[in-house]
Amino acid sequence: MASINYYDVLLKPVITEKSMDQMGDRKYTFLVHPEATKVQIKEAVEKMFKGAIVQKVNTMNKDGKTKRRGTTSGKTAKTKKAIVTLTAESKEIDFFEGM
Repeated sequence: MASINYYDVLLKPVITEKSMDQMGDRKYTFLVHPEATKVQIKEAVEKMFKGAIVQKVNTMNKDGKTKRRGTTSGKTAKTKKAIVTLTAESKEIDFFEGM
C-alpha cells in the first residue's frame, strides 16, 4: 500500500442541511480517502486550513450499494466520511464561509 499524502486525504466537503447546522458547533464534514486514519485526517485539516486546531475526528465507513442494470449487477464505490471538531480557540475554516 502506498502512503497517502495529506492533500490526498480530504476529497470534498459534505454540504447537507445537517452538516450546515453542525458548523455552528465547530464541526465540519468531509468525504475522505477510504484508507485514511483519524491521525492522517487531523494532520490534513491542520495543514490545509491554517489556524485550524482539531479537537477530535469521528469517521464513518459506508459500503457501496448493489446496483443492477438489466441482468448485469455491480456495486458502487465505498466511501468514508469524517466529522472534524475544532477547538474553541482555533480559527474557522474559511472554505465554508458564505455557504
